[in-house]
Amino acid sequence: MDVKDSNGNLLAEGDTVTLIKDLKVKGANTTLKRGTVIKNIHLTADEEEIEGRTDKVKGLVLKTCFVKKA
Repeated sequence: MDVKDSNGNLLAEGDTVTLIKDLKVKGANTTLKRGTVIKNIHLTADEEEIEGRTDKVKGLVLKTCFVKKA
């Protein structure tokens, strides 16, 4: 399974990514700003989603179309 970011770069387990768009987080009442760094990502069974965490939100699931490899 090939997981790719918004630019078409391959993502691997443990990579660091940055957000390319401001995202509202459901259930947490916070907004993750563009440029937020998400370290040590985990790949899921769906190739369009990754798991990660930030200082504000733990257990975050993101669509790969909103991130780019750092």
